[in-house]
Amino acid sequence: MEIKPETVQELTINLSQQDVALEGTLYIPKNAQGLVLFAHGSGSTRHSPRNRFVAQYLNNGCYATLLFDLLTKSEEEQDLISANLRFHIELLSERLFGVVGWVLLQPHLKSYPIGFFGASTGAAASLVASVGRPEIKAIVSRGGRADMAGSLLRQVTAPTLFIVGGNDHPIIDLNSRAINELGADAKEMKVVRGATHLFEEQGALDEVAQLAFDWFMRYLH
Repeated sequence: MEIKPETVQELTINLSQQDVALEGTLYIPKNAQGLVLFAHGSGSTRHSPRNRFVAQYLNNGCYATLLFDLLTKSEEEQDLISANLRFHIELLSERLFGVVGWVLLQPHLKSYPIGFFGASTGAAASLVASVGRPEIKAIVSRGGRADMAGSLLRQVTAPTLFIVGGNDHPIIDLNSRAINELGADAKEMKVVRGATHLFEEQGALDEVAQLAFDWFMRYLH
């Protein structure tokens, strides 16, 4: 889906947090009615083509999006070798929590209702970061490791949608157990038939984007 540049404002964001510099890209369509923060995981960055596709779909709807790197460039290089930081949910959620704090200080953003879109371990970070933050109105997880939120799942109150691939059996099992622990009153799991973990099959990401958009339309207001 192609975005018309004249209808969406693109801004590069630099945020200093706990002695580290984080980078993000903010897209604001003219008719924005809410803001969705994207939390990446498992070695991904804000340049992930899958998350950018979903973000553009939301931009073409009525949502601003902020795609943020929760790791610095040096941390990403380290993580490519060790794969440790992508599973450090406490660190990722603290940084996402800090991004929310930054958003609430921005005059042009603070009035928007806020949602999270988390992928893989970024989904766990989103769930943890939402605890105790009534500003977070809705959460969508794509192929997420919701189980890694642990006991904090019971404290999540934001309406939450789990999207999983029909052929991603380990994630289906993990999400099925996690949704039973989830404290939110509004919670659903949608299965994209024939899709694997990365939703690379034809039409799979389109379905993910539509499901996410529909969820945010229901709850992000």
